[in-house]
Amino acid sequence: MKIIRYQDSNAQIHYARQHDDGSVTQLEGDIFGEYRDTGSPADVAKLLAPIVPVDILCIGLNYAHHAKEGGHETLPEFPVLFMKNIGAVQNPGDPIVIPKALPCDHVDFECELAVVIGKECHNVSQADAFDYVLGYTCAHDVSERHWQKNGGGGQWCRGKTFATFCPLGPCLVTTDEITDPHNLSIKTTLNGEVMQDWKTDDMIFDIPRLIEFLSAGVRLLPGTVILTGTPHGVGAARKPPVFLKPGDDVTISISGIGDLQNPVVAEA
Repeated sequence: MKIIRYQDSNAQIHYARQHDDGSVTQLEGDIFGEYRDTGSPADVAKLLAPIVPVDILCIGLNYAHHAKEGGHETLPEFPVLFMKNIGAVQNPGDPIVIPKALPCDHVDFECELAVVIGKECHNVSQADAFDYVLGYTCAHDVSERHWQKNGGGGQWCRGKTFATFCPLGPCLVTTDEITDPHNLSIKTTLNGEVMQDWKTDDMIFDIPRLIEFLSAGVRLLPGTVILTGTPHGVGAARKPPVFLKPGDDVTISISGIGDLQNPVVAEA
């Protein structure tokens, strides 16, 4: 099932099922528990990020070709973990805002497959990992490279967690529709030009391995979002580098999920 989260014409927030013909019908219940399709047409005034995360856990250097383009000839022994502030989430169609409070001239794009945890997950084995997945969505791990590499005291979070730096959407696709998340095409298109175009089978650590590692000694709550890494082709690795600027338009696309489009603006 494809699930959207939306605001209706009365500013109320709901979930709905998105059908293959483009129609949407309202859901009732708890998407982390029991829910059903009412069959009633949904009054979609504004599309929202399909999930309100309780945590955003991110994996760096998780595509082999991306690790190599960054000069990492030795692949990581364990998943490289960093986090984004949940305040970084942005809706489909709403702008990625380049902040003015700190100088941000190296804002980069990263298309990512996001995994949404559907039930409490603690010390889960790889064999059981998919039992804890509610579904998948597109994510854009927007990254300010200067603050990621030079301004965060060795931690990546500073450059990764500016407001609007985590667009999610356009929908959440449940696991019955995406049975093999490691066989999806994933790409970034910037102003009509394809910048990243690869497959999710290039992950160094697959999703069961990530869930096993992240849940080891840790409680992952329903609504935890895991960003699984980006393929090669990021702007910082290009010659010359390509960074996002006001006026740009960027789209993250993943097969079976759809297109997550956001314009880029300067903070007012």
